[in-house]
Amino acid sequence: MKWNHIIVTTFPFLCTGEAFLPSKTHHTSTSLNSKLTDILPTFDKASPQSYSTPPTNTMSSATEIRTQLLELIGKNPAGHKDAEVRSQFATKLEEYSNAEGCDPSDVVFAIGQTVFGVEVPPPAKKSKTGNGSSGEEELPIVDFDYMKSFMKEVFLSYGVTPERAEICADVLIESDKRGIDSHGLGRLKPIYCDRMDDGILFPDKPIDIVSESDTTSLVDGNLGLGLYIGPYCMQMAIDKAKKHGVGFVACRNSTHYGIAGYYATMATDQGCIGFTGTNARPSIAPTFGVEPMMGTNPLTFGMPSSDPFPFVIDCATSVNQRGKIERYAREGVDTPRGAVIDDQGIERTDTEGILKDMVLGKCALTPVGGAGDKMGGYKGYGWAATVELLCTALQSGPWGEDICGIDRATGKPKPMPLGHFFLAIDIEKICPLDEFKKNAGEFLQALRESRKSPTGPGRIWTAGEPENDARVQRMAQGGMKVPVSLQKNMVALRENRPGLKEKYAKFPFE
Repeated sequence: MKWNHIIVTTFPFLCTGEAFLPSKTHHTSTSLNSKLTDILPTFDKASPQSYSTPPTNTMSSATEIRTQLLELIGKNPAGHKDAEVRSQFATKLEEYSNAEGCDPSDVVFAIGQTVFGVEVPPPAKKSKTGNGSSGEEELPIVDFDYMKSFMKEVFLSYGVTPERAEICADVLIESDKRGIDSHGLGRLKPIYCDRMDDGILFPDKPIDIVSESDTTSLVDGNLGLGLYIGPYCMQMAIDKAKKHGVGFVACRNSTHYGIAGYYATMATDQGCIGFTGTNARPSIAPTFGVEPMMGTNPLTFGMPSSDPFPFVIDCATSVNQRGKIERYAREGVDTPRGAVIDDQGIERTDTEGILKDMVLGKCALTPVGGAGDKMGGYKGYGWAATVELLCTALQSGPWGEDICGIDRATGKPKPMPLGHFFLAIDIEKICPLDEFKKNAGEFLQALRESRKSPTGPGRIWTAGEPENDARVQRMAQGGMKVPVSLQKNMVALRENRPGLKEKYAKFPFE
């Protein structure tokens, strides 16, 4: 039996792209069927078989391991239904991932995930370090206090008040501590400094209270730094909750406010349930659309528990967000397929091209669930729209093209007046805080201790736990690794901002 026949008869969805890769990719019309036909060998036997693992005293090359993977697939056309074959595939795929010369973009990783249910991540593409060698392990580690101090000094150089500069730096460094590298140091220059340089974001604007009641408030940020507007609003919501049980604050004319999880954690630290969201420049296309209409619009909740970390779910309502794609660009890796769709309906993976076309409105992010409705994309679309409404309808705020940040006619930057919302619920007004923490902790622990997938990593996480893991690991290593691209940003800021040369004559990585 030929492999292309196996694809059609045993894995028909591989050809249609309904549950796997699309039949078209950017800059190529090669179908998945022909792609797999090219990479897989031809077999005349289709009965279930396994291969013999090479002796353990020999080290197989990536090419040899890959060939064994393809033989395992070809000889077992129904192997995705066989637990033993799935286990063999998982073992061999992990061996391939760790082998020298493994191609991170190899389609076998997608086959493993979609067909065999095997979650083995491909190796990260290595980026060049300053001395021309490669490998993340060679990146310099910079102490968090040092980095926070540097970011604070940068904000001070723009005229941000000391108190607000401290808050802004704290929001950013907290992102790096949690392992959310897309929203920490990586955003200092391009999102905040460059926009202040362009005059579309202002370093020290007043915060005005437009309307207020015992439990609610509408705040105007006057296009100041969202990094200090956000904490002000969340604390106002918490203060109201402590007095009246619930506090809700809507904000207009703000700007990018960093990781939404920072605000949820502000609430959990003070014995409250926290809820926040923000809109952003249009990036997500509605289900069955290709035009970017909504921001990545995180929908973020935080709840305290008896665990050493709170339950905090902080994620975009898109499959991926712009910050992650910017990080892929810094690392020189492709964007995962299914996260971006262009105006021709093609799912894109070319990171640099995606970033350029997103600025031009020619690319859009897909909502959680992906394009179309087969994987529930309408759910992510609905949540993104919910956040957009909560960030605009109460505030009479702009959306879509009005907050795209670019004047389409001239190509020049323009302000992006964003909306946020913040909700705090004081737990003690309903039940004892310790009782809530105990109940939450028992449930979350039960989730983590539930039966594990035999093809998974052997561990179940709950929201907030990966960020806590990152914090523990980074604290143990003495700080954060600084990629070359961010080293260059720091050097550029030192050279161009008054007073920084004297204070930072030499960075730790120099």
